[in-house]
Order: sequence, then structure tokens, then C-alpha cells
Amino acid sequence: MSTPHNRAEKGDFARTVLMPGDPLRAKFIAETFLESPRLVTDVRGMLGYTGTYQGRPVSVMGSGMGMPSIGIYSYELYTQYGVDNIIRIGSAGSYTPKAKLFDVLLSTGAYSESNYAVTQSGDTDEIQRPSEALNEALRRSAAAQNIPLIEGVIHSADVFYREPSDEKPAYWERLRDEKGCLAVEMESFALFHNAKVLGKHAACLLTISDSFVSPEITTAEQRQTSFTAMMKVALGADL
Repeated sequence: MSTPHNRAEKGDFARTVLMPGDPLRAKFIAETFLESPRLVTDVRGMLGYTGTYQGRPVSVMGSGMGMPSIGIYSYELYTQYGVDNIIRIGSAGSYTPKAKLFDVLLSTGAYSESNYAVTQSGDTDEIQRPSEALNEALRRSAAAQNIPLIEGVIHSADVFYREPSDEKPAYWERLRDEKGCLAVEMESFALFHNAKVLGKHAACLLTISDSFVSPEITTAEQRQTSFTAMMKVALGADL
């Protein structure tokens, strides 16, 4: 049953998988929040665990950075391991004062210049959408735990380091003003697309860790604390 990227066997993953980018964050979530977590895959150091949360089976696995990486792992989870729901949990850089440091953002769409969707299936939509049913479950979880959410479209970028430009307005200002992007990350466009073409469910929760409109930036310790709220929302979704 194993794949070139996953040594788990059939039945090792729960129907719902939380996917942080960092495999060590997956380890932290499993060891901190799950009951009786067990390691089910560690190929290429991409750690995946399955346990229970409040009596419900849940898995957590790293996705790596960027759309090709999450594209591979999510596709295999959906098609080879019986996974129905994937919730990406990660960090994002804010494009607007509306999304402040430590805010938890629920994505209602992911805009990208990426060729991932058109290459994978011929899909030319520049905004890929999450599962509304899964988003509703996350809204209910957040409300039950009194954790506020902001919602909106995000930018899924292919490039982290851009060459400096004196172009005005800056690219991120155009994305904010023309596409409505509140923040930037690098994975959700591909995840949402995979879920759409495979008839599965995907969602994305992000914590604002830095900002293009504010000089503030989170420390490692602050990120650990603020990310906990996002993790609790994801884990509390009744699916």
C-alpha cells in the first residue's frame, strides 16, 4: 500500500488529516493534542501521525513547502489512503491592516499565478475554493471555543524571495486591491484544486505571523502560542 512518498498502510490514516507545512509541527501537534498518537510514515522526514482527539480519529502530517509538495502528499492521501478531509494549518504574511499579527484567518479562496491547476487537470480558474461544508465545521468549532476568525481570499505564491522592484503599486498591493487577497502563503491553491478534482474536502486555516503593512513580526515562542488557537479550531471541527 505504500507509495514513493508514504510508507503508511491502508487504514493507517483517519478520514480527517491536519496538514502543517513543517513536519516537526506535525510531531508537536500529535504529541501535544492527540491521544495515543502513533507514527505512520516518515519517508523523507515528512512525519505523519494518527491518534484520537476527544474520542475521534485524527491524523496529522507535514506537507512541506510549496504547491508541488502539498500537491503530492494531498493527492496520495485522497486517492490511496481513504482520506476525505484535509485541513491545512499554517502561517501567512498579511497584505492589509485587516489581517493583524496573531489573527486566525479562514480562507474562502486561494488566488494564484501558478500553473498547478491547468497542468494537473486543464483547470484555468485563477481562484480555487475550499469546501464550504468543511469551512462551516471550522466556523462552528471556532465559535464554540470563542476563537475569532477573519475570512477572505488568500494569495498562494510560487515564489518566496522576489527580486526587488520599484514598480508602483507593489505586486502585493495589486493582489490586495484587485483580487481581494488578505494574506500570502504557498500551498492552498494546489490543495483546494486536488480536493475539487477528486471530489474530496479541503480547507485552510492560517495564523498571521508577519505583515507587509506593519514592521512587527512574531518570535518563535509567540508563533508556538498563537498557532495553538488555530490548531484547536482545526481539531475541534466535528466532521
